[in-house]
Amino acid sequence: MKIKFWRCDLKLAHMWKISSGGNMGGVNTFAVALLQLTEKDGTVGLGESAPSSRYREDVAGSLDFFAKLDVKQLSFDKVDASMQYVEKLAPGQFAAKAAVNVALLDGAARKAGKPLHDFLGLEFREKLYATSFSIGIDRPDVTRQKVQAAEAYPILKLKIGSPEDRANFAALREVAPKKLVRVDANEGWKTKEFALEMIKWLAADGHVQFVEQPMPATTNPRDFAWLKERSLLPIFADESYLDAADAPACAEGFHGVCVKLSKTGGVTRGLEALRAARNVGLKTMIGCMIETSVLVSAAAHLAAQADYLDLDGNLLITNDPYSGVAVERGMLSFENAPEKYGLRVKAKS
Repeated sequence: MKIKFWRCDLKLAHMWKISSGGNMGGVNTFAVALLQLTEKDGTVGLGESAPSSRYREDVAGSLDFFAKLDVKQLSFDKVDASMQYVEKLAPGQFAAKAAVNVALLDGAARKAGKPLHDFLGLEFREKLYATSFSIGIDRPDVTRQKVQAAEAYPILKLKIGSPEDRANFAALREVAPKKLVRVDANEGWKTKEFALEMIKWLAADGHVQFVEQPMPATTNPRDFAWLKERSLLPIFADESYLDAADAPACAEGFHGVCVKLSKTGGVTRGLEALRAARNVGLKTMIGCMIETSVLVSAAAHLAAQADYLDLDGNLLITNDPYSGVAVERGMLSFENAPEKYGLRVKAKS
């Protein structure tokens, strides 16, 4: 097995601001670490780490993790055994471990001559799964422009958690008065009383699907339970739901959870997190970071396991180095993917 890894700075189409993760000031680029594993027979597996400072991870840490990998311990024919080695290599580093897991599964599925979803025993139905398109925090006039540019997407996800929340939402509604909207506070509301006030205001719109992570993950669980009991809209956990172990606690304070491959540690753990959530009665959403088509396509293969999708990380950048899953008027499609097997992803020429 040969290994290759490198940093890639993704250029965002718009300044990106959210209320957590250290970028309230906004960023123009987002760094990821790309990984390529190649077996002696020429089979390639692609992976990607999209670490977040919110979880105290960065690209430098991912690259360092990759450098420490003993490739003799990795095999497309023994993904489970390979991941047992990877999991023990260092604590944390879930984004880096996700990259290795995705690359191993990509290679294994390619060797088996199957798309990843089929290799995992899952289905994927063309143009059935709709993703939302995210609108970052900005000034109302810029929000209006972003919503106009996103006309093709039937569902929008508005990032809030700033003093201009109401003005930005009003700007969105000026352009798209009836479009379905998901709202993501990214831990931006600090008290349960304020969160309830905001949810009541949003519920009055009539076209808001749910609210994601209204308060910090460090909030007392009793406050989340209090809010869930009174909320007029479903509440989804993101930063409060890292992996399958969090499912029982989240069932007390949320109606659903958001699973991200970089957060959970890859496709394998992502599937575990989705199934654990459903087992305790939670709705599920598959989300993403700012990512290339490698990670977004990996997550797309799990689409049938979720009630909602927020897989737009590759749509928010202008220099995606890969082609994979496409989005046609908001619907996921592998119909014209450049590869038949594995992630169905290929580097652009």
